[in-house]
Amino acid sequence: MLPMEKKSKIYIAGHRGMVGSAILRKLEANGHTNIITRTSSELDLRNQQAVQVFFETEKPDYIFLAAAKVGGIHANNFYRAEFLYDNLMIEANIIHAAHLSGVKKLMFLGSSCIYPKLAPQPLKEEYLLTGPLEQTNEPYAIAKIAGIKLCESYRDQYGSNFISVMPTNLYGYNDNYDLQNSHVLPALIRKFHEAKESNAPTVTVWGTGSPRREFLFADDLAEACVYLMENYDGRELVNIGSGEDIAIKDLALLVKEVVGFGGELVFDTSKPDGTPRKLMDVSKLHSLGFHHKIELREGIALAYADFKSKLVIA
Repeated sequence: MLPMEKKSKIYIAGHRGMVGSAILRKLEANGHTNIITRTSSELDLRNQQAVQVFFETEKPDYIFLAAAKVGGIHANNFYRAEFLYDNLMIEANIIHAAHLSGVKKLMFLGSSCIYPKLAPQPLKEEYLLTGPLEQTNEPYAIAKIAGIKLCESYRDQYGSNFISVMPTNLYGYNDNYDLQNSHVLPALIRKFHEAKESNAPTVTVWGTGSPRREFLFADDLAEACVYLMENYDGRELVNIGSGEDIAIKDLALLVKEVVGFGGELVFDTSKPDGTPRKLMDVSKLHSLGFHHKIELREGIALAYADFKSKLVIA
């Protein structure tokens, strides 16, 4: 395996999202100068012909496939057809075009929701397809599983060097802070900030606070992706996470401290807790020589600073 040359043509699909933008920053920091990007208005990745024309014209050497239709529980559950169709089309078009144009290597980014709802913890790579999925985001999970299997199948049939990675819960720069659609950590950052600004006496957190979740700063994920692109050629997927989890109550207390909210926490136990625990087994990642660098407190402080920098003053 050779590192990507600085002049190699690298295509990042989904460069404006939290993950894609982090990969773009990492590649630029490493001195890569030949990076191709397209916005969704410039290139509809669901359009097979448009994608094939793009590949024939640009002929990328390496691809980071981070483009996807994403959202929180409500969006996943409400727009089930779009989440399945759009994600299937995006990945199928890019993976097939990558095969036809003979790219050197492609990395497909999945999601930890591919694992069975009741899989043992921590989640090992081999638990894929060993049980039923979580119902609320099943269409998204099935699309991501199809992407993994596409990479494996093109490798098996054509010898394509297509690899798959599965990130844990992510947060960081360019995150989504919409209270309806965001994930738990960015939602807590916004809630505590708004409570601090309005001098609210309390902040309400859904559930009992007992479920445990794992979090990884998006720039650590980007570093892991670039590292694996240069150091891993295996058929099997690789989990990317911190290998550490935290109770939602302790997470809320940590965010409260970083934001500087002086009030009290209230837990609304009428609201659902969700899965009791969701932790990735990252022993494979560690055995390949990669460990995350940004710990949770530092990462939350960086994310909060980014959130404040983007606030629109009314």
